[in-house]
Amino acid sequence: MGGAGRELIGSCVRPQGVGEWASGRPGTSETARERDVASDVRGGAASGGGSVVGLVLVLPVLVGALLPLSFAGGGGRRWFGGGRQEGQRAEAQAAKDAAAAAFYELDTAQRGLRITIETITAVDGSPEARRAVEQFAALGRRIDEVSHAYISAVDAHDLDRDELDAGTAQRARGELVRAREELERVKGELDRFESGLAPLLGRAETQLARLAPAVERARQALRGASEALDSVRGTGLRADDLAARLAALGPELTRLNEGAGRHGVAETLERADRVLRDAEAVRAEAERLPERAAEIDKRLVSLRTRAQALTTRAEAVEPVLSELRRRYSAACWQDLQHVPEQAAGAVRQAEERLAEAAVARAEQRWPDATALLSTVRALLDTTGEAVSAAGDRLRRLDAVAKDPTAETDRARFAVRDAQRLAMEGRSRPDPRHAGPLDEAVARIERAVEGLEGRHPDYWHFLMELEAVRAEAARVVAAIREERGAGAH
Repeated sequence: MGGAGRELIGSCVRPQGVGEWASGRPGTSETARERDVASDVRGGAASGGGSVVGLVLVLPVLVGALLPLSFAGGGGRRWFGGGRQEGQRAEAQAAKDAAAAAFYELDTAQRGLRITIETITAVDGSPEARRAVEQFAALGRRIDEVSHAYISAVDAHDLDRDELDAGTAQRARGELVRAREELERVKGELDRFESGLAPLLGRAETQLARLAPAVERARQALRGASEALDSVRGTGLRADDLAARLAALGPELTRLNEGAGRHGVAETLERADRVLRDAEAVRAEAERLPERAAEIDKRLVSLRTRAQALTTRAEAVEPVLSELRRRYSAACWQDLQHVPEQAAGAVRQAEERLAEAAVARAEQRWPDATALLSTVRALLDTTGEAVSAAGDRLRRLDAVAKDPTAETDRARFAVRDAQRLAMEGRSRPDPRHAGPLDEAVARIERAVEGLEGRHPDYWHFLMELEAVRAEAARVVAAIREERGAGAH
């Protein structure tokens, strides 16, 4: 029995390292207490009959030393308190994990929404966009509050602590559940706010989608204008004004290259459109410049020819005036007697402007050349009408002197046509229409009476009848306008 006792002591004490576990010093041999116990056991064995008593005394000591090792699990959590404590710990840990997931979702949503807000504000400066920024800031403050509450709840409870009791675990679970609920509620507010931003975001994304293509089109337009200008210069045309306009677009290109981050999306889009428009205008004018030069050359030749022809026609006015003076009263030709000298002066002025236009063309001052040629054309048109007036006057006077009734009949027909329209659908004419028409009839009679005598004023006769026809036409137009308005 004594040998068996020693074997049991040896098998229980040394392999389990009781001394090492109790002292905390690995490799340490028997403690003083162990040596005393072993001495007592060996002494009992030597005495023979005391072996059982010695073993009974030693075993409780060994069992008390070995039990903590068997339940400690190598230094893990203690199992004292039962399954209820561990269940509370597990529930609290689950609440912590759920709160962490809610916190992560809210943080992710806030980051995404911040990008949305930045997209909107980069493009839209409307009051609606400013209100969205203010609302997002208010939501941010609310998010900070619930996030702080969550972090405080996590920091307040160490769920891995060995001494965690069931009551503490239950309180931790309650605080973490409330933190999660608050995080989820604010996340819902954030989602609703984001859905309301859809129209603003849609407009902003549309403008952002336009940004890169618009800038690239502007750059391409500038490149095209520069190439067109180089091509024109290769033909010997300077195009200095176009070159100056293109150079003025250089700073605008620099600002485009600096990007919307510095100048804003809306301003960059506007600048890109303006550069595109101006560059396209320069390119179109550069491409048309050879044609424009050829057109100016052609107009110079044509207007010189017209001026020469008008000089010849003006020389024929004097014989016409002589015929008028000989056959008709002074009232018929007096306003035409200065036409020859006026025509000669106008032709001289036109020739001077033509010479200036030729110099501008040679110096490639295209706008000046074009303006001078327009002046020449206006002078020649006016002078040509004055020169033609003398011949036309003579032909009309000859016709009315031969048969004045043709002009009289034309005037009377116009008045009668207006009178019929005024009486249409009425028993009495409207005084607004009847008065002018009655006066027109009287003017015809006075004009006819004015032809009696030795030297009738045929020109006055013609002007009076022309005025009568104009008055009749005015009354007809007024009647039709009134009836048209009444029909609607």
